[in-house]
Amino acid sequence: MSTAEEHYERHLAPIYVWMAGGADVALQAGGAEIEALGLPRARGDFILDLGAGFGAHAIPLARSGARVTAIDSSAELARTLTALGGGLPVQVVNDDLLAFPSHMAEAPSAILCMGDTITHLPDFAAVECLVERAAIALAPGGMFVISLRDYSVPLTGDERFIFVRSNETRLLTCFLDYEAELVRVHDILHERTANGWRSRVSHYPKLRLPPELLVSRLESHGFKVRREAGMHGMVRLVARRV
Repeated sequence: MSTAEEHYERHLAPIYVWMAGGADVALQAGGAEIEALGLPRARGDFILDLGAGFGAHAIPLARSGARVTAIDSSAELARTLTALGGGLPVQVVNDDLLAFPSHMAEAPSAILCMGDTITHLPDFAAVECLVERAAIALAPGGMFVISLRDYSVPLTGDERFIFVRSNETRLLTCFLDYEAELVRVHDILHERTANGWRSRVSHYPKLRLPPELLVSRLESHGFKVRREAGMHGMVRLVARRV
């Protein structure tokens, strides 16, 4: 089984923009989510985007005038973000998201960890570490925004098989295997080549992180938390440092 980092670098990163519907669609959706959050993003505000991917949130933030440090463990996605965000105030960092304190020279006004990135962490101790470091990094009033999928209630039978996207040359589906603390995500990619269809399969673990547990840990570190519906069926936690 691959780690989340290995799975993305070898399997998903090359098609990630396509998975999201294309860069324009993804950036428009990310921009709409940023608007809905009401982040503190006056011109010059410093914001961290952890697990930034190709910049679906980082680029709209930078377009609004914020200074963004975008961190992702995938070198491929970091290169894509650099290309899409050319000329914008985005510092792109290829590193583990838990290393974010070493990439900040000032307290951020907000930290984002969106798109189910937090479930890619290796264990619950790493989640606790992330929350603690965010609490230390943010000044009072700063925001920590997380979106994640709720895997606490397992899907069963045919519900475990999920269609992701397809076109005339590519089809991506996945299926889920549940364990006590993990869900193993199997991504099945079919691509049309000059010699016919080719299939590639890879799988990786995600944490079954109950949103209620994450809310509790955030509150214990001095955050006031609002839970709401996020994009694509995710849970969004908007935590303000008090």
